[in-house]
Amino acid sequence: MLPTSAVPVALTAAERHRLKKMAYGRKTPHQARQRATIVLLAARGRSNARIAAQTRMYVDTVRTWRGRFAASGLPALADRRRSGRPVSFTPLQVAEVKALACQLPAEAGAPLSRWSCPELAREVVARSIAGSISPSTVRRWLKDDAIKPWQYRSWIFVRDLDFQPKAARVLDLYARIFDGVPLGEDEYVISADEKTSIQARCRCHPTLAPGQARVMRVNHEYDRGGALAYLAAYDVHRAKVFGRCEPKTGIVPFMALGNQVMTTEPYASARRVFWIVDNGSSHRGKKAIDRLTTAFPNTVMVHTPVHASWTNQIEIFFSIVQRKVVAPNNFTDLTQVRDRLRAFEDRYNTTAQPFQWRFTSSDLDDLLALLDRHTPADRQEESSVSLAA
Repeated sequence: MLPTSAVPVALTAAERHRLKKMAYGRKTPHQARQRATIVLLAARGRSNARIAAQTRMYVDTVRTWRGRFAASGLPALADRRRSGRPVSFTPLQVAEVKALACQLPAEAGAPLSRWSCPELAREVVARSIAGSISPSTVRRWLKDDAIKPWQYRSWIFVRDLDFQPKAARVLDLYARIFDGVPLGEDEYVISADEKTSIQARCRCHPTLAPGQARVMRVNHEYDRGGALAYLAAYDVHRAKVFGRCEPKTGIVPFMALGNQVMTTEPYASARRVFWIVDNGSSHRGKKAIDRLTTAFPNTVMVHTPVHASWTNQIEIFFSIVQRKVVAPNNFTDLTQVRDRLRAFEDRYNTTAQPFQWRFTSSDLDDLLALLDRHTPADRQEESSVSLAA
């Protein structure tokens, strides 16, 4: 017989099944597992003292959860709602802090470039928005609305009046379309540009290789061994790179790159080879188009819009070169730079796959429509006037 202090517990089949899942489930929180175990043992007719000894809990704890379940069933095993600590700040104060974070510090009269949570907390107290507040409280409030005033991104207005058609032509070429017509099997797309000023920095002390719990260490001091320009042309659909090192950029080095590509197959006998380039001085304007077409009649030069080198896939390859070949810059001389770049080209061409370019002309239209909605009307007029001039 149970002692008079022990409340009898009877379980239905559904309650027993649910309690067993709680008691033996791997993802069940520890407290929920303990409470389910107490009820299951109580349903077997065991006393509170015996359950407490078996579960290594206090008898009062066992009595509490046994009694709650007997009175209200499974819902009673959850924690009751608590009032919590009294609110220290009003909703108005929270809104004022968020509004302050959405202002530039200069507009608020603070000699700062960006807000940080400690600086915002000081400004809140200085403005008497609150008597005192911690940076962690400010950070928690800003996190609710994903406000991060300490971060910033640079951007630029669209300045090219023909931005949409120029960019769309490039994006269509990546999709193997030109002027609305699919490209043939004997037509190719080349993305070309220059990576300027790759220096040979000879470190004053040898670089230490990585080891256990130690990253590679590169000495900060170095001697300059000169600089060179790396010109590259990338077949966007065949993932093949042609590169060359030159003392500097210019028309002659760029035409040498063109000759390097266009005198090899399949480009020499191709019906058309499209060259996508930016507006650099060595391949800008109609004169550059005429030069390339005169030398190689089957070429078509396509320029990206102004300030839109991100539409040129060769920039992706250059970022790979920067990460895997150049940085951290540690070369004894320019010969070593040239040798490593050539060796990397060979290595890259053996395993490379075309870049998974997903930004289409339709995405471009959506992006431009979004920019139009967020660009002030007066700024749009100013840009149009400056372009017309």
